[in-house]
Amino acid sequence: MPVITVRVDEETKRQMERLAHINWSGVVREAIHRVLDSEGSRNLAKAVLLNERSLIRPRADWRGVDEIRRWRGRR
Repeated sequence: MPVITVRVDEETKRQMERLAHINWSGVVREAIHRVLDSEGSRNLAKAVLLNERSLIRPRADWRGVDEIRRWRGRR
């Protein structure tokens, strides 16, 4: 597994040392995964909104049946 470095202030480090039984690497990994999942969801929601905005809306009186008949009539 690749290694990353995280810098914390002295007080945070002292508190972490007092809680030495906690797997701090695991805590950081979980936090990173939560942020990645959150950003992924946000990007998906943004893509859906952009897609909705780019849809071409037909006129209110447009009917698909009429359009199909028109195209079939051209053959």
